Amino acid sequence: MNQPDPGSDPVLALRDVAKSFGAARALHDVSLSLLPHEVHALAGENGAGKSTLIKILAGVHRPDAGTVLLDGVPVDFRGPADARDAGIAVIYQEPTLFPDLSVAENIFMGRQPLGALRRIDRRAVHEATAALMKRLGVALAPDRPARGLSIADQQIVEIAKALSFDARVLIMDEPTAALTTGETARLFAVVEALRAEGTAILFVSHRLEEIFQICRRVTVLRDGRHIATEPLDTLTEADLVRRMVGRDLGELYPKQPSAPGETALSVHRLTREGVFRDVSFDVRRGEIVALAGLVGAGRSEVVQAVFGVDRADAGEVRVAGQKLPGGSPTAAMDAGLALVPEDRRQRGLVMRMSIERNIALTGLGRLGRAGLVRRTLEQGRAADWAVRLQLKYNKLSDSVGVLSGGNQQKVVLAKWLATQPAVLIVDEPTRGIDVGTKAEVHRLLSSLAADGLAVLMVSSDLPEVLGMADRILVMREGRLVGELARDEATEETVMAAATGLRTSLTADPADNEKSPA
Repeated sequence: MNQPDPGSDPVLALRDVAKSFGAARALHDVSLSLLPHEVHALAGENGAGKSTLIKILAGVHRPDAGTVLLDGVPVDFRGPADARDAGIAVIYQEPTLFPDLSVAENIFMGRQPLGALRRIDRRAVHEATAALMKRLGVALAPDRPARGLSIADQQIVEIAKALSFDARVLIMDEPTAALTTGETARLFAVVEALRAEGTAILFVSHRLEEIFQICRRVTVLRDGRHIATEPLDTLTEADLVRRMVGRDLGELYPKQPSAPGETALSVHRLTREGVFRDVSFDVRRGEIVALAGLVGAGRSEVVQAVFGVDRADAGEVRVAGQKLPGGSPTAAMDAGLALVPEDRRQRGLVMRMSIERNIALTGLGRLGRAGLVRRTLEQGRAADWAVRLQLKYNKLSDSVGVLSGGNQQKVVLAKWLATQPAVLIVDEPTRGIDVGTKAEVHRLLSSLAADGLAVLMVSSDLPEVLGMADRILVMREGRLVGELARDEATEETVMAAATGLRTSLTADPADNEKSPA
């Protein structure tokens, strides 16, 4: 699988490409070759230059030096339309479809075939879309509205759109970050079909197991420099990590031993009609409890209700024995709860604000008087947490939007840890961040738990759940269906509970009224 034709010439290549933004050098003399019939991985930490490289290939940025070659001929893409016309398509992590248009209308937007009197030939659009879906092996109705499509189906629409442009190069940027296991398998089947047809595919992912599963070669960037391009069958995951971070990473899941103390958070029969029901559990000081399950099981919705973002219809939440009023994040914060949300850009940060102002947001009342914030206190708070969390930045007054995804996540963590919470809730804490920063976040969570903090973690990354949790609570279809201790949890037992397969470790939903010990 993923074997390019012997002696194939690159469809698309970069030769000694450099790019700067002001004084910051994003790429230093980087080279890359994409071959037909091959899935090629692009790996590196956040800030390594991957996004800049992708944007040069897509015509968004023009290189300051070096050459872009299409079929061996130098080209100068003056915009995304030039790259698209040359057969280059990019599938981003979060597709941008028109929600009120159909699948077919999204695919052929602005270039629908015309019939008599120059009216749109809707039958032709429908038939062309159906043919594209058949080619991809996906059953997706052409007249289905884009609104309500899963991320996985939206990505299929984007791929179909690329094929409608006769794309010869497909660039996939973190395509599986929000997909379930089944959706990822379907996407990989589509990728393999396109590869077999001769498409050159550049695959960007922080999930190393996926890189080894579907890619043949990998190019590694570090600090904007080309480190290596090698066949993956000559590397181990440890080898690849070493090239990405420039050092031996050590343990990815550095779980420190801790002795659970008294109950910090108690949730009893929490219910939100149509979303989740009768959810009960405890989290004690000094332990990390993971909420596991498939996407859509209701895990994020439960923690949002616990924090008061959404109001529950029934049940209660207690912190250190004190009952919280429902639907009040302010009361939750005052009681010692902190929530690091799943979507850090939309719900965790104010992207236009500075790094220091974002860190200060949860403590404005303590950083000033009469509604005025003292700048020295704000700056001191931000500088202190930037050092503690090893934040990589230019100036604390810079917009938080210029930071890499991993460093943005550190800012969200700093914002909430600065409140000195009794319970830290983290929803997908390492989604979309590189392997080096992921290890740092794991080390931080483990250290916080060892110091007596109660941590409730929602994660779709099963190795992360198994590596970091003292206890695992499994949800399925809005119900808490199982609890596993650290020493009895395996991928098989967690997935059995999450999918409804009966095992001796799977709880009966009727027992869910009981709070775990």
